[in-house]
Amino acid sequence: MLLTRTEPALDLLGGDPAAPAIVTPSTRIDHGELRDRIDERRRALGDGRRLVFLAGGNTVEAIVTYLAALAAGHPVLLLPEGIDGTALDAVVDRYAPDVVVRADRAGYELAERAAGSTHAFHPELAVLASTSGSTGSPKLVRLSRTNMTANARSIAGYLGLTPDDRAATTLPLGYCYGLSVVNSHLVAGGSLLLTDRSVVEPAFWDEFAALGATSFAGVPYTYELLETSDFARRDLPDLRYVTQAGGRLAPDRVRTLARLGRERGFDLYVMYGQTEATARMAYLPPELAESAAGAIGVPIPGGALRIDEAVGGAPGEGELVYSGPNVMMGYAETPADLARGPELDELRTGDLARRRDDGLVEITGRLSRFAKSFGLRLDLDRIEQVLAADGLEARAVAPDERLAVFVRHERLVERAREAVRSATGLPPHAYDVHALAEFPRTANGKPDHAALRTHATLLRSDGTTRVEPATAERGVADARPGPTPGATAPELRDLYAELLGRPDATEEDTFSSLDGDSLNYVELALRLEERIGALPTDWPSRSIRVLAASATRSMSAPGGGSEASGAPPARGTAPTPGPAAPGAAARPRRIARLETSVVLRAVAIVLVVATHADVVQLKGGAHLLLAVAGFNLARFRFSTPAPTRAGLPADGRARVRGLLRSAALIAVPAVLWIGGVALIARTYDPATVLLSNWLVPGATAWSEQWQFWFLEALVWSIVGLAVLFALPGVARLEQRFPYAFALAVLGIALVVRYVVSGGITPSSPMRYALPAIAWLIALGWLVARSTSAPRRVAASAIALATVPGFFGDPVREGIVLGGLALLIWATSLPVPVLLTGALGTLASASMFVYLTHWQIYPPIEELSPPLAIVASFALGLTAWWAWGRATRWAGARRRRRGAHDPEPLPHR
Repeated sequence: MLLTRTEPALDLLGGDPAAPAIVTPSTRIDHGELRDRIDERRRALGDGRRLVFLAGGNTVEAIVTYLAALAAGHPVLLLPEGIDGTALDAVVDRYAPDVVVRADRAGYELAERAAGSTHAFHPELAVLASTSGSTGSPKLVRLSRTNMTANARSIAGYLGLTPDDRAATTLPLGYCYGLSVVNSHLVAGGSLLLTDRSVVEPAFWDEFAALGATSFAGVPYTYELLETSDFARRDLPDLRYVTQAGGRLAPDRVRTLARLGRERGFDLYVMYGQTEATARMAYLPPELAESAAGAIGVPIPGGALRIDEAVGGAPGEGELVYSGPNVMMGYAETPADLARGPELDELRTGDLARRRDDGLVEITGRLSRFAKSFGLRLDLDRIEQVLAADGLEARAVAPDERLAVFVRHERLVERAREAVRSATGLPPHAYDVHALAEFPRTANGKPDHAALRTHATLLRSDGTTRVEPATAERGVADARPGPTPGATAPELRDLYAELLGRPDATEEDTFSSLDGDSLNYVELALRLEERIGALPTDWPSRSIRVLAASATRSMSAPGGGSEASGAPPARGTAPTPGPAAPGAAARPRRIARLETSVVLRAVAIVLVVATHADVVQLKGGAHLLLAVAGFNLARFRFSTPAPTRAGLPADGRARVRGLLRSAALIAVPAVLWIGGVALIARTYDPATVLLSNWLVPGATAWSEQWQFWFLEALVWSIVGLAVLFALPGVARLEQRFPYAFALAVLGIALVVRYVVSGGITPSSPMRYALPAIAWLIALGWLVARSTSAPRRVAASAIALATVPGFFGDPVREGIVLGGLALLIWATSLPVPVLLTGALGTLASASMFVYLTHWQIYPPIEELSPPLAIVASFALGLTAWWAWGRATRWAGARRRRRGAHDPEPLPHR
């Protein structure tokens, strides 16, 4: 069948010629221009019908080539960017394509392998697709013109797509789910934001917001990565909906994401599909995402679902069967198959399902995910779920009908072995448990059970119980080159373990999950920068593995460094310059940027000591430090914590533990120092030693007992928050409404301030007592939650309404207001490169400088006030260094000793 240019085989463009179809940070292509490019590319692909292989990423040239092939009637096979040469050769040798096109970030190249075509094609054949995760396999899915158009229009219909919708291409074009995003938006007249960035890169979200994207799609691994980022706190006013498919997302995560969407104004569509049905077969209406989490929902418009109870399963359960115009024509395994017509009326999915009482369909397992061992029928997915409920992330496979379970760390093997025995009733010798540093994933981001079965077989044959990390693709959002020497995830893990005193750290841990805090934040940031260059702004919430991978991508980008890849400078670190352009002389950088809170901590402690030594009279630094402390508490202690074991309140335990640890990190060295001074000099009362002077009634004037008011306020505020978050439901409430919660806490703290103070201006020493100053910590917390311009304006207004009058000193109030304004409106500040290390060190040691300077500056001040300042900082820095080394040594020794003790089994 010969198709001319006036008889398009398939046209997915439905937009106004003047409306945008494709946008990038540097390009805008309207629907009209896209049609012109398609016509030009059709001529390049040749006349007649030819078999086109397209290997490409999310690029303009790949989209144009794909659409041109469809418009000209050329059957097209989409292959992933950077496909392995062996895999490509296997499929090329099998099918002998007439044209091979490469359209990726490296450029565009069209190679003709035959003058015409020796193939015979069915008139309806449009697309050949690799089955899920089987790129390079000779078995392909044959999709027709009807399949493609019906599914695209159906998806556009239930998503309510309009020309105003713009989807970010978070998934590869060669993956049926990613391809369906392209088809459905173009057929609805909408547009695409082309990107190949990961969702954990800040630059992705900067482009998303700047270019007005309204949606993105993700597989379960995408949403795992998002939990390590600041997505929940980002201001994305144009985001209308997000979609999830490509595997089962845990119901708890569905509910959490749906609640976030309800709060932030976007819908969550959980969807179900297979390559064999073009892309989508069912979806869960967003209004049911919370109440029916775990269900795949209802069939897409034009489709139907039935359950064949004759095939396996418990009563009411059977194989899910789908019918609709998007069911594939059939499989192809040889070139001769390309001429065959439609062979299926319905698709047997291989999934076990049941119909719930509310009429929604729910997947209960996979036919291939059942095994028999010692006469027992084992549901491998159920085993994984049971272990997950016990706090064990695991993968289960059954090669040769023998159960094999993989966990992420050697120390978890025995716990998992006992949990499997309890869950299955199998004797210990009937199954294997192995440690695997990283679970393999297919190129589509799904768990690669085939790779795990191969590993299990090899381990069984050589008698080992441990295996090195698999080399399979890590996933859609992270399928990029691995770390380079000097920036590997294991090396970064060792750095975290050393600086945070956590030898039990794993590559999946984050700064927050390892109980990092403002005391070690700056030091770790500076050391990380030495290893991998400029850090992303959200590095504290990224896992070590993701951080290493993203750093490698930045370093491998053209020009080097994160600036070349579009990533912004680090918060708290100075950017590392990339290599100079060829032929250009490298110029040393003079100005870097430091995170605002770091600069404020360093400047404030200098002002505190200099004012006390009578070199300047610029008070207010310590009160500003309280606001900065509240800001950092919100960032490090109120971020999403690591998962807890089943049966514990979500988030509560982790937050309480982290808060109490923060309080102890301040209180323990303070009590030891003040207690030692009290024993030697007899200057401090027991209440002062115990940081409880503010509880002693009757004080009417400043005395040396009030010298540590700042530490008292900070410690007791943190303890109070720990008590608050220990209450059932409070942690969930804060996570659901972070801004409103911070605003409510500030409101309560302000009421207490005005009641205790009896007016706007508290008397001295009342302005140093916890009830009168806790509002500053709450205000810093609110600033951290003010992620949009309107919220920043509101925070500024609150500061202007509450700070003036507090001291009765315009200069002092101006210092606090100025610092708050910087904290609210400036993410980072320019500083001379030569000062970045010094400022970072001062910020890290600020608490110890404040703690010890009271004993240093008074006797030296009379001789030389500047010398008193220098001596104060010298002792404070020394104390900070010594305490850090001592606590790391003690922590490492304690954990090494604890590693030899058996961990108690979790209760069911």
